[in-house]
Amino acid sequence: MKPWPYPHVIAHRCGGMAAPENTLAGLRAAARTGCRAVEFDVMLSADGTPFLIHDETLERTTDGHGFVAQTGDAWLRALDAGIRHDPAFAGERLPRLEEAIAACRKLGLWANVEIKPAAGHEAHTGEVVARVLARHWRGEPPLLSSFSGTAIEAAGSRAPQFPRALLVEDLAGDWRASALRLGCRAIHTDAARLRPGGIEAVHAAGLWLAVYTVNDAQQARRLLDGGVDALFTDRIDAICVGAATGP
Repeated sequence: MKPWPYPHVIAHRCGGMAAPENTLAGLRAAARTGCRAVEFDVMLSADGTPFLIHDETLERTTDGHGFVAQTGDAWLRALDAGIRHDPAFAGERLPRLEEAIAACRKLGLWANVEIKPAAGHEAHTGEVVARVLARHWRGEPPLLSSFSGTAIEAAGSRAPQFPRALLVEDLAGDWRASALRLGCRAIHTDAARLRPGGIEAVHAAGLWLAVYTVNDAQQARRLLDGGVDALFTDRIDAICVGAATGP
């Protein structure tokens, strides 16, 4: 197994707690802090356009209501995706995937793109996200991840040049067989559920291991020293600053 070739510390949902999640402001916050890698979630609108957002509904992170998959592009673009985080970010918009790609290129950020399909849209979301990335991404290929095996499979069929990761809540069940069947290069799992021997088991399967969401600097150091290949954090102020973020 080749060594993990990407930064070891990855800003969760663009910029962690430093900015509204899944926004261009978050990408800028990560870059200012010194993070070289970001993670963000992508879901399709009613018009089939990939937008950065985590939830299937709009209420938690925007001033809108309803389901993302039932909302058209014009309505999504009119929403405020910053005000719920802090009034200082009022007016921040939900970015399209193409805008996030352009921002990553400008800011020198590598990305883990989590395919976050709404229920019933797994294959189509994986295919669209992979197609847009193949058309617009330049530089070190992004890592595509998802809890949905169907989405990963569709993305891999559309853009096999991009490495893929299977997201699991813990290292139980058939994670090894599923990851290998889907052609994945990595497993991403909950750091809080990582048990002794888990790191070795993932590496023995020929896979990289990244864990989420680590917000304590001492825990981050223990995990990286213990063999975890990468971690996702909301606390880019505490962990990206002064951390070893490169291979």
